[in-house]
Amino acid sequence: MRVWGCSMKILKEERGQATVLMAVFMGLLALGFMALAIDTGYFFHEKRMAQAAADAAAVAAAEENISGNQGNEQAVAYAMAKMNGFDNSLAVNPAVVTVNPVPTSGNYAGASGYVEVIVSRQIPTLLMAAFNPSRTGMTVAARAVAGGGQAAPTCICLEQPTGMGLNMSNNAQITATHCGITVDSSSNNAVGVTGSAGINALSLGTVSTNWDNSSNINNSGTISSTTKVVTGVSACSPTITPPALPPGITCYNNPINGYILSPGYNGNYTLPLEGASQMVNGSPQPLPNEVATNNVICYNSLDTSASSSVTFSPGYTYYIKGDFTTGGGAPISGTGVNFYVGGNVNFANGVTATLAAPTVSGVPQTLFYAMGSTVTIQGGDVSNFSGLLDAPNAAVTLNNGTGTSLNMDVVAQSLTMAGGATLDSYATTNLGTMNTSVAKVAE
Repeated sequence: MRVWGCSMKILKEERGQATVLMAVFMGLLALGFMALAIDTGYFFHEKRMAQAAADAAAVAAAEENISGNQGNEQAVAYAMAKMNGFDNSLAVNPAVVTVNPVPTSGNYAGASGYVEVIVSRQIPTLLMAAFNPSRTGMTVAARAVAGGGQAAPTCICLEQPTGMGLNMSNNAQITATHCGITVDSSSNNAVGVTGSAGINALSLGTVSTNWDNSSNINNSGTISSTTKVVTGVSACSPTITPPALPPGITCYNNPINGYILSPGYNGNYTLPLEGASQMVNGSPQPLPNEVATNNVICYNSLDTSASSSVTFSPGYTYYIKGDFTTGGGAPISGTGVNFYVGGNVNFANGVTATLAAPTVSGVPQTLFYAMGSTVTIQGGDVSNFSGLLDAPNAAVTLNNGTGTSLNMDVVAQSLTMAGGATLDSYATTNLGTMNTSVAKVAE
C-alpha cells in the first residue's frame, strides 16, 4: 500500500510540473506574438515615413531639375529626406538617400525630365531580438519618381472634388493617346479601373496626392504602361460658354407625338418641322411650321420615343429647356448639329444614334451643352457620337453598346463607364493643360 501511495504522489507531482511548464511555454509564446505584432507595427510606421521622405525628396529634386539647377538635386533631396526623419549625415546609423537624375527602373526607366529618389535605413527591432539574437534590426526602404517639364492637353476633365471621379468596369475602354485625363478628386479612390476595363492615354492626373493605384486598379483592369500617371496636379476647370437663347424666340412643346401623318406618313420626323398635316380623328390638321432664329430652334423638352425616327437638320443649334430623352428604339441622326439641354440627357438602351458636332479645321466642336445633373448614353447596336460633351454639373454614364463609338472629349463632375463602352478622345484645346512639372508619378 505504501508503494502505491508513493506512485500516486509521484504522478501528481509530475502533472503539476507539466502544468507549470505548459503555463511558462504559453506565456513565452504570447510574448513572442506580442513582440512580433509590436515590431511589425513599428516597421509599417517607419515604412510610411520612408515613403513620405522619398516623395518629398523626389518632388524637390524635380523642381530643381526643371529650374535648370540639376547640380542642386542631391542637396535638396538630402534636405527634404532629413526633414522627414531620414538623415544621411548621422554618425550612427545614417539613412541612405540615393538620387538618380534619370530613373533606373519602373515605367519611367531612362526617361529624361524625371528624378528617382530611394531612401533606406536600418531600424532596431524592439522585442524580437530577445527571442532571436540574429534579428536585431530591419531595413526600411521606399522609392519615388517625380516628373518635371512634362505637360499634356486635357481632353477629359472630371471636376468632382471628392470620391471616385472616374469609374471604369466591365471591359470599358478609354483611348486618348494624344491628350490626358484630369480628375479633380482629392480622395485616395479618385480613379477606379476594374473588370478588364482599360485606359490608354497620354496622361492620367489626379488632384489627390494619396491615390492608391494598387487597390483601385484590379480585377484585370489596366492602365497602359505608356500612360504617365501623376498625382497632386492642379484641378482642371475649363471655361466654356453655352449658347444664349436669342431674344423673342418661340419655344415649342415636344413635337414628337406619334402622329400618323397624311399622306402615308410613317412617323419619321425631320426637325425643325417645316409644316405638314396630321390625321386627328380622321381629319387632316396642319402641323406647325417651326421658326428658327439665327439657326436656333427652341423646345421646352424633347422626347423622341414616340417616333419611328428623328433627323436633326444640319447647321442648327437645338435649344432644349428641359430634358432630352430618347427611347422606343427610334433611331436619331444629325450632322453638323449641337444641343443645349437645360435638364438631363437620357439616351435609352437600344436607340441607335448618329450625332456629329460641327467641325473647325477638321476638329469636332461642342455636341452637347448639358446643364442638368445626369447624362446617360447607353447606346444602340451601332451608334456614333462626335464632339465635346460639356456637362459641368453632371454625373455622366456611358454604358453598353459594344457597337457604340464615342469620339468625344468630356467635361463633367464624374464619369462612369461599363458594358464595353469605348471612348476615344481627341484633345479640344480649351480644356486646359495638365502640368506634371512638380508632381510625384505613380508606377
